[in-house]
Amino acid sequence: QVQLVESGGKLVQAGGSLRLSCAASRRTGSLTMGWFRQAPGKEREFVAGISWIAYSARYADSVAGRFTISRDDAKSTAYLQMNSLKPEDTAVYYCAASTAFTVGRSEHEYVDWGQGTQVTVSS
Repeated sequence: QVQLVESGGKLVQAGGSLRLSCAASRRTGSLTMGWFRQAPGKEREFVAGISWIAYSARYADSVAGRFTISRDDAKSTAYLQMNSLKPEDTAVYYCAASTAFTVGRSEHEYVDWGQGTQVTVSS
């Protein structure tokens, strides 16, 4: 089991950028890391993920080309760089960890979750 703590969420204007961080309580070298988000009244959805093998990344269509996921296993931290933010990106963003070899889009594939960080994009 690993504890995850997200940070970096805040209020930002449309078109702006944010970088979210996800700090893990133990080494992340064998974990696939994912970011999910949940907007008010909606179900939690996959945003991006990065595997521990080959650092292969996957993105939701809605964020591809605007968001970039990365990881620094020496710091046990994963990141989500978010550019060209839109009001529809407003949500609570969650970090999650999986032991799978590849990035899954289903939240059921992830066993450990952080508490979330709020991102609000104003128009």
